[in-house]
Amino acid sequence: MNEALCSLNGEIQPLAEAKVSVLDRGFIFGDGIYEVVPVYGQRLFRFDEHMARLARSLGKLRIANPHTRDEWLALCRQLVAQVFERTGAQDQLVYIQVTRGVAPRDHVMPVGIKPTVFAMANPMKAATAEQRHQGVVCITARDFRWERGDIKSTSLLGNVLARQMSADHGAVETIMFRDGFLTEAAASNVWIVHEGALLGPPKSDHVLEGIRVELLRELCEDCGIAYNLRPIPEADVMAADEVLLSSATKEILPVTKIDGEGVGHGAGRGRPGPVYARLYEAYQRAKLTMSI
Repeated sequence: MNEALCSLNGEIQPLAEAKVSVLDRGFIFGDGIYEVVPVYGQRLFRFDEHMARLARSLGKLRIANPHTRDEWLALCRQLVAQVFERTGAQDQLVYIQVTRGVAPRDHVMPVGIKPTVFAMANPMKAATAEQRHQGVVCITARDFRWERGDIKSTSLLGNVLARQMSADHGAVETIMFRDGFLTEAAASNVWIVHEGALLGPPKSDHVLEGIRVELLRELCEDCGIAYNLRPIPEADVMAADEVLLSSATKEILPVTKIDGEGVGHGAGRGRPGPVYARLYEAYQRAKLTMSI
């Protein structure tokens, strides 16, 4: 950390020395948004899709986008180059955070203040070969988070509590249900495979529109795999042929045990399935063609 650099309000500086005001609304209220862009071979993956989601989240919070697309691109590339120079890491994660800015503490959204813009890049900690070969363990919980999961907000206490629940049980994720239907996991989108088709929850205020939602639709089309977004009852998750997680860091990852029970049926129970294998290979090909 002492050697790492970051960008704070346009100034590149040591991460250990970066400071924001205690009256920043991101600190006081969690009043801000964030985005995480994966980097493969020093190239930004699905960059425009990430920027589009960043803009949507800012718009929903009535925060003006502080940069153009090309300004964001230049900033991200600068940080990626610095991490590569310092560590040699070609695969990285770029973290971007925009808060409403500094103002006297008041719940009402102030106008005319300058957003606080923070960004940093770090080497990517990818899923292990063992996790991909054996699959991962998850637990389930009621989705107790706030109602606006569609905003990639820095207000993540609900997600932190949910993820800690899985950590306490030695699991990788907490799969959540609201009113008996699948929403998402603490830090991942969740998918099931039923009769060879990939199924995910529909878009709603309760589910973040993960960048991999559209990506997996494209990959399914390329692979000839049926794809559909529809309400998924909890019982369908527990009876699924396969369960998958997707996120910037996990890419796509097989879940082989939920609440102590193996996922799947017959000889394949508790093992990564064939749809996961096809989509994982397709994902690796996409990394070569969808990065800038």
